[in-house]
Amino acid sequence: MEIAALVSGGVDSAVSVHQLCEHGFNPHLFYIKIGPDRDTEWNCTSEEDVEICQWLARRYALKLDVIDLHKEYWEKVVGYTMDKARQGLTPNPDVMCNKLIKFGCFEDVVGHDFDFTATGHYATTTITDKDGNVVEQSSPLNLDSREKVWLSTSPDPVKDQTDFLCQINSLQVSKLVFPIGHMWKHEVREIAEKAKLLNAERKDSQGICFLGNIDFRDYIKAHLGENPGDVREIETGRKIGEHRGLWFYTIGQRKGLGFGGGPWFVVKKNLKRNILFVSHGYEPEKVFKDHITMNDFHFITMNPWKDGCQGKEVTFKIRHTPEYLKGRIYHREDGTWYLKADEKIHGVAPGQFCVVYDECHKICYGSGEID
Repeated sequence: MEIAALVSGGVDSAVSVHQLCEHGFNPHLFYIKIGPDRDTEWNCTSEEDVEICQWLARRYALKLDVIDLHKEYWEKVVGYTMDKARQGLTPNPDVMCNKLIKFGCFEDVVGHDFDFTATGHYATTTITDKDGNVVEQSSPLNLDSREKVWLSTSPDPVKDQTDFLCQINSLQVSKLVFPIGHMWKHEVREIAEKAKLLNAERKDSQGICFLGNIDFRDYIKAHLGENPGDVREIETGRKIGEHRGLWFYTIGQRKGLGFGGGPWFVVKKNLKRNILFVSHGYEPEKVFKDHITMNDFHFITMNPWKDGCQGKEVTFKIRHTPEYLKGRIYHREDGTWYLKADEKIHGVAPGQFCVVYDECHKICYGSGEID
């Protein structure tokens, strides 16, 4: 059985490789290069990452290749990010990187030669037979007789990354293996320490790797520039300041606004008039909504509601948090998807993904972009 293992230099992917080797597999390691060229002002830890990956390969006598998907990343993911930001939406480049690069372009270039691709994501898979019955697995590395494969959550609610995998497709999830997906973070650290892995105590990466210490807003500014306009209180229409460009702000945002007399919350954008609307106070009512509309919905494996979808009880997320929200989802006659939340939600941002799970937040069904 041929397994490709994506490694990043972090402890999670290193322990994933360790687990594979402990179970008798000899994965071929791949480091995906997506950062900018050397002569750009943005830099990251890619050289150090590759050195750690080389050490890991030597430690377990494995092959390691660096796959350069820099051009594809900047065309597909950065292009998507700038296009959404320009429209005043809130993009999620991490979701699209997984869909288009890690399990898209990588599969096209290399992954198709392997039976499975292993990663250090905190996620699991649930296997069902052709009748939809869950097949008990003694180990996440038991790769035999996989009928239908569903993306499912990690037991560690803080580290669970299914919301970043919510746009992958059935073929992609059927080939994925998550060797540490059933673990808690502290368990991964303990294994790394016992195995004396070089990166056992290395800090987790934060944000978008190749930006280094550059703020995401500066990154947006470098691509889109500034487009100043009025900031107005939504209740009164009173001008309270000026913004630098609607793409620098997210619905529900409070921190980093820089408008006097706060606290202020971003509640609406008017692209045609280039106006940013805010509301005053501590979490004002205008920041909350009790419903979400999605123009389309992407199912990862398949639509689980064979009898139609009119008020199915689900859990969901609209951002990366440990908590799951409860609600009911509807597929309307006009083709849109409507989710009615049990409780009002803070900061529903158009452009972000609403990630939908079963009632017990075990199976991740898929996601839709918030309208």
